[in-house]
Amino acid sequence: MTSDQERRAKEALRKEASFGEDIDLEEYEEGSRELSTLESLEDLPQDTQRTMLDAGIEPSDKGKAGNFLLMDNTVVHSAIMGSGVELMPLSRALKVHDWLKDYIWKAVQPDTDKYTAESYLQKADGYFIRALPGAKVSMPVQTCLLLKNRNSKQYVHNVLVAEEGSEFEVVTGCATSREVEKGLHLGISEFYLKKGSKLSFTMIHNWSEFIGVRPRSAIVMEEGATYINNYVALKPVKNIQTYPTAHMNGRNGVCRFNSVAVAHPGSTMDMGSRAVLNAEGCKAELISRTITTGGTVIARGHLVGNSKNIKAHLECKGLILSDQGVQIAIPELEAHVPDVEMTHEAAVGKIAQDQVEYIMSRGMTEEEAVGMIVRGFLDVGIRGIPEHLRAEIDKALKETDVRGM
Repeated sequence: MTSDQERRAKEALRKEASFGEDIDLEEYEEGSRELSTLESLEDLPQDTQRTMLDAGIEPSDKGKAGNFLLMDNTVVHSAIMGSGVELMPLSRALKVHDWLKDYIWKAVQPDTDKYTAESYLQKADGYFIRALPGAKVSMPVQTCLLLKNRNSKQYVHNVLVAEEGSEFEVVTGCATSREVEKGLHLGISEFYLKKGSKLSFTMIHNWSEFIGVRPRSAIVMEEGATYINNYVALKPVKNIQTYPTAHMNGRNGVCRFNSVAVAHPGSTMDMGSRAVLNAEGCKAELISRTITTGGTVIARGHLVGNSKNIKAHLECKGLILSDQGVQIAIPELEAHVPDVEMTHEAAVGKIAQDQVEYIMSRGMTEEEAVGMIVRGFLDVGIRGIPEHLRAEIDKALKETDVRGM
């Protein structure tokens, strides 16, 4: 901690959130840092394993390059099964790699808001993942962030580095134990993609209707880097606010954000993504599909063109499936040079009755017809999802409550 960063973080901690619902940090207790560690995810209780499965995380070492589990504020498991990749708690990585101090808290600033400030001052731990230069890691690294105890604050700080020419995939599941009635997740993630690297990052949420979620993420990309982000939030949550930003600083970079979400009654989901295209030849695509079954969705998207010969597209579409539901779409295009190609498409509305009637004419009930339309609508937003995750996501889509709409 530098004295200047600490001073600025303390100042930010005293301020209310600049947008969205402000969460009183004092209402929550710090999650435990002293839980028991595990040799294997298979040693977890069966109910915890089921909770993880609902977040797309398999409690097994098979077919994985690495496994990591943060429970409350304790790293209870971290293991590498594959080659070409490093995986360890961030606290340990800072001792192993002296150069890491040049990366940590650089993509995300400690004084961004009260949530980043709290995480910084509490010295949040999390995972450090690094793909070695030129490594093509065939199996995914699997990580899980789990709130175990009620009324807990979980601080998370993750750093991911894709070295030059490397390729790897990370799957993160965020979940809440069944007994948790209230909780808060503060997650900081910093991504650094070197020249010619590729990272596919998938996050699946399995929170509960009592949980507040405040992730803060930023991606820094060099020449020819490719970043694919798949974000899936289909289960109830009290409120969530997420707005990852990709800084495309090298020529010919490619960035894609695919997001699908369902806002259940009582949920507020303020979510989106942002790409800043700073170098010639960069391409970005932000695709969002959201549904409200009674909650509020604010779908944001922001493209910033700062260099010539860039191409970018923003698309946010929302379905309203309840009289109590609210959909707000906020697409933004911002160009600072003339030679750019930037487009956007935004639409909100209800399911067309003629579509329902057409499917019903093929022998389906109204509920089955609506369910088919909803699943097809959401599936458009998760293009490029890794094949091994499709079964879990399809299962979650089928369990999404569309009755009576």
